[in-house]
Amino acid sequence: MGSSIHQKTIQEVKEKADIVDVISEHVVLKKRGKEYVGICPFHDDSKPSMTVSPEKQFYYCFSCGAGGNSIKFLMEFTRNNFSDVVLSLARKNDIKVETVDPHQQEKYKKQLSKREELFKILKETKNWFKIQLNSNLGNSAYNYLENKRKLSKNIIEEFELGFAPDSWTGLYEYLLKVKGFSYEAILNAGLIISKDNKNKVFDRFRNRLMVPIYDSQSRVVAFTGRTLDGSNPKYLNSPETDVFEKGKILYGFDKASSNIRKKDLAIVVEGNFDVISLHAKGINNCVAAQGSSLSKYQISQLCRCTDNKNIVINFDSDNAGISATKRIIAEVESLSLNHQINLKILQLRGFKDPDEFLNQNSAVDYFNLIDNAPFWIDWELEQIFLDKDLSKVENFQSVVTALVKFLSKLPQSVTRTHYLQKVSERLSMGQARLAIKFEEDLRKQIKGFRWHGRSQKFELPNEVNQREKNESEIIFYYLYSPHLRIFIRDELISREIECFSVNYHKIIWDSISKVEELNFGENYLEKVRNSKLKSDFFDLNLLKLITDLISTSHPEIISKLSFFINPNEILLTTLSNAKRNLLGNLSLLERYKSLKRCRHLIESWSSQRLNTLENCISILIDRNSSQTSDSLTEIDDLFKDLNSDALKFQNLYYLERQHIFSLDKQRCGNYALNN
Repeated sequence: MGSSIHQKTIQEVKEKADIVDVISEHVVLKKRGKEYVGICPFHDDSKPSMTVSPEKQFYYCFSCGAGGNSIKFLMEFTRNNFSDVVLSLARKNDIKVETVDPHQQEKYKKQLSKREELFKILKETKNWFKIQLNSNLGNSAYNYLENKRKLSKNIIEEFELGFAPDSWTGLYEYLLKVKGFSYEAILNAGLIISKDNKNKVFDRFRNRLMVPIYDSQSRVVAFTGRTLDGSNPKYLNSPETDVFEKGKILYGFDKASSNIRKKDLAIVVEGNFDVISLHAKGINNCVAAQGSSLSKYQISQLCRCTDNKNIVINFDSDNAGISATKRIIAEVESLSLNHQINLKILQLRGFKDPDEFLNQNSAVDYFNLIDNAPFWIDWELEQIFLDKDLSKVENFQSVVTALVKFLSKLPQSVTRTHYLQKVSERLSMGQARLAIKFEEDLRKQIKGFRWHGRSQKFELPNEVNQREKNESEIIFYYLYSPHLRIFIRDELISREIECFSVNYHKIIWDSISKVEELNFGENYLEKVRNSKLKSDFFDLNLLKLITDLISTSHPEIISKLSFFINPNEILLTTLSNAKRNLLGNLSLLERYKSLKRCRHLIESWSSQRLNTLENCISILIDRNSSQTSDSLTEIDDLFKDLNSDALKFQNLYYLERQHIFSLDKQRCGNYALNN
């Protein structure tokens, strides 16, 4: 296919498609001298190992050896062929394509024609909504904007707000009969809903205030409609189309990108009206996500506009806003820990959202809050302490457990020490001696937690490959044996298998959880466990839904889904006895964890015995004891006393070995007999 495109076109694409721009759409890049660095998407890695050179127009990963120009990168990343990548880059950079073979040329023209038609329909729709807003039909909507939202006429015009009348086919009739667009084109634009093969057609948006959504080139790609009569849903969005991918669009980005560059700061808010309100107050470096989280593509978009990768998340202060903030943190955590982005969290206490805050305060007040907003680590720690009465034992213990789990993520010991001191002072409630003691205890617990389930020091090479196989099969059974989904969730919790260890398995499992939560709400397991929702939960087509989600949010791992989309015949035959096979896989995962713990305990046991001997000798030298029978007894007693920690490790080791024995029984099919 490559030979069908004229070399002149290929060369022009290479010259105009800047490699930093191309790669930064998919990978967060940070400037380092004359080059840029980022986390390589072609292997499982958490540290920036890929270098991008704008001078050489070349990328190279020092870990896996991947490298090449912008075309090579997109071919590897998107799994598309040479021609498709060149055509895509040509379209993006307004390059005329020459001498493509007739078939490909025709296909390319049709794609362009279809997209251009969608842009025309959406533009006409935007204009029609504006006309309705300024008519008698839109009086209530206009009053809402002026009185409730406090928006000026200039702002209403600038954001081209409109109104969808309470009519079943008003827009459809206008586009079809007045503007001459086809039924198929209007449907493809996501503006109508059709049932019974065209016999029942009605407008998607009715009696709603309309907010047009633009792409980075200021073209209308979708709409958000807000209800005015209190009916649900409060906000209704366009479906995804050929020109609208929710995970790739940031509302207000077309207006904010240049201001983000000037201020070296991107503010992310929850809703479109928050963006409009902030803009009205002169805060014009803000955007809104199209949903309750940010995709990696959207994060890359923002990072391209700020040299120091400064991002502030300012979501609503309610539980939904806090949950959404935590989801974003989880998405960018590894980037932040590796200094790829600087993430701060702003919560407007006493105010529902930025719009409400700005109705009572100035832009200067808002920027002051941003300047003093906590780093995401500080915010997360505050959430752990929030509303916890530390005088109650159960609260104190839950806080300590959460602190150990969180602080163990921090890769740098200096950073851990800083936060250990902060939380220890808080736990001690001002008592200096207690603070020192708490810091020592927390440090020991964190040290243990960091090796547990993570460290490769206590892991054998063959276990890594075997564990990957076991994790894949557990996910397979979850997708193909829906009646076992609750059972699998319960087993993972009871066995304390908090997450999968292989990176792409983590992403797939998180995507499964996200899809389930979107369909059934928070804490959905409790809702579906003993309710009518159980059948709906089992009927959920997870494979299709996660494929759609991952293709948008994590395209770099889409190839990994082939194992689940096209499972081999041997694996399919195991579905006849899925529960028994599942127990074997689950037991193996737990066994790996126990074996690692055993190796850790053995090492700790032996090193503790050595420390005991050294301490014993040191104490005796200090006492200047003589070698008598009494001193031998003293040595024996002293060793027993000092060796208590080593004996604890010994007992724990034997208990762990017993547990491994019981897991082996489970794997061999004796689970039912022993429970």
